[in-house]
Amino acid sequence: MVEYFIIFKEKKKVDDTATESTVIINWEALRDTVQAWLLDTGIKILVALIVLFVSYKIVNFLSRRIVKSINKKLDDKRKSDKTIVNTVAYIIRILLKVVILISLISYVGIDVSGITALIATTGLGIGLAVNGALSNIAGGILLIFTRPFGEDDFINACGAEGTVEQIRLCHTVIRTPDNKVVYVPNGSLSSGTVVNFSAKPDRRVDVELSIAFSGDFEKARDIVINYCDTVEKIHKDPAPVVIITEYGESSLKLTARVWAAKEDYWDVKFDLNENIKKLFNENGIEIPFPQVDVHMK
Repeated sequence: MVEYFIIFKEKKKVDDTATESTVIINWEALRDTVQAWLLDTGIKILVALIVLFVSYKIVNFLSRRIVKSINKKLDDKRKSDKTIVNTVAYIIRILLKVVILISLISYVGIDVSGITALIATTGLGIGLAVNGALSNIAGGILLIFTRPFGEDDFINACGAEGTVEQIRLCHTVIRTPDNKVVYVPNGSLSSGTVVNFSAKPDRRVDVELSIAFSGDFEKARDIVINYCDTVEKIHKDPAPVVIITEYGESSLKLTARVWAAKEDYWDVKFDLNENIKKLFNENGIEIPFPQVDVHMK
């Protein structure tokens, strides 16, 4: 439309040795062109942006509501089922947003066939460049279907230890006990060693103790076992045991082994560490510190 509101005039000199060009802008034609564009394409773009914003909000809202409703029904089932629901919902949400975006681009009047070809070509190039990311996606799919762990499980893997918050396509989100968030690549998780502390309902709690070589081991063992019998969170079957595990340089090392529900693990461990120390002090059981005997000649 440029030729309608921009007019070029050429002026020649008498001797034809030089020329001079003048540009005249037809402001009325320019205004009419802008108004026509705003009334046509401009309105379409505005409508498309509004629809894009509202539709994205609706997709996010419905996705959260549906996932929340399904997860409530899966509370009594395996947590890995909740993981599959969350991951599938995430993928569907992304696909819906892409379909909405392409549809609105077509509505505005842009040829989406070229965009589709561009996306396919770009995707191929990116796929070749990010081979590691593809392995992470494959690892994520493998984790979802093999189910070595699920959301809310406490695991140790790839140098990270904490509660699994979410398993995504490329990485798994782990929240550490001190409230840090660690993103572990799924490729490493699927091919590495994973320790799942939540796989079984019960865990064994080991508490390391030390008494003097001259101390009464039988008395110390009875003190620990009698106290364990009074703690409700400690299972009575298997029964608590106290054994000698090592003859240290300056002390006799004992280990108290008790069983508790996995959610009570840390409560039981901290309780034993604190109260056994008090009981040993009250009953005259010496807890030695490292010492060296020096003989002078």
